[in-house]
Amino acid sequence: MTRSFRSRRSLLFVPAVRPDRYPKALATGADAVCIDLEDGVSFADKDQARTAALDLFRSRVATRAEVSLRINDPKTDLGQRDLEALCQADVRPDALMLPKCDSPEEVRDVSNALSSISPAVPLIVMAETARGVAAAEAIATASPNVSAIFFGAIDYAADIGCTVEWDAMLFARSRVVLAAAIANVSPIDSPFMDVPDLAVLAEECSRTQALGFVGKAAIHPTQVSTIQQAFTPAAVDVAWAKRIVEAYETNNGGVLLVDGKLIERPVIASAKRTLAIASTVEDV
Repeated sequence: MTRSFRSRRSLLFVPAVRPDRYPKALATGADAVCIDLEDGVSFADKDQARTAALDLFRSRVATRAEVSLRINDPKTDLGQRDLEALCQADVRPDALMLPKCDSPEEVRDVSNALSSISPAVPLIVMAETARGVAAAEAIATASPNVSAIFFGAIDYAADIGCTVEWDAMLFARSRVVLAAAIANVSPIDSPFMDVPDLAVLAEECSRTQALGFVGKAAIHPTQVSTIQQAFTPAAVDVAWAKRIVEAYETNNGGVLLVDGKLIERPVIASAKRTLAIASTVEDV
């Protein structure tokens, strides 16, 4: 597989001011849950949210789901206070999400600020501004701690003045996926905001999965099942991938034919990627 991978088919946000929603979020079976200090919290409640989030991480038990923390923009005073509080607290989130990343320097600064926490905290960097999307490759490769790059469609559309529609977002999405592949990290797609319309959500998941995204964010528990299904390799695809890899290994490499189709190394790489993704969700 050409890309490092931790299963994040779905990433469900939980506002830090609503810790009561955390058990419900885990119960959805989401691969990842993010405790949110940024968009999900009003400015008046930021201090309360920070305290609640740190208390949650102190008291939580081990879970299958990755539980991350999204701080406020680290370029702001709020973000710096979040970082300082995290470094001083005796807690370690499974990952730290950085919103509105505009440059690789921001990522390196946060990595340095977290250097006292061991082992290193994986970073999920968000490309959601014009500058962020333009610098996606530099941001994704800024630190070995970067684990994923997350495309934020809503903020990106607001920044450049376009609509949040597929055609308008295609260039940015493609650029984020390309950056993820270059950096060998996971690309995660923006949430779908029309919560009740699961049919359109499924269609968008299918399109983003075809582009190369390995998961999508969720803003409501009802979206999780649809997202997870879309990003889980189909049984027929897994079976085909196994046949391809087995035939390749039996043939000791090189070009071969399977069911009359020419199989070359790029096809083998794709098959191995399918099997690697499938292996992470077999026991879910």
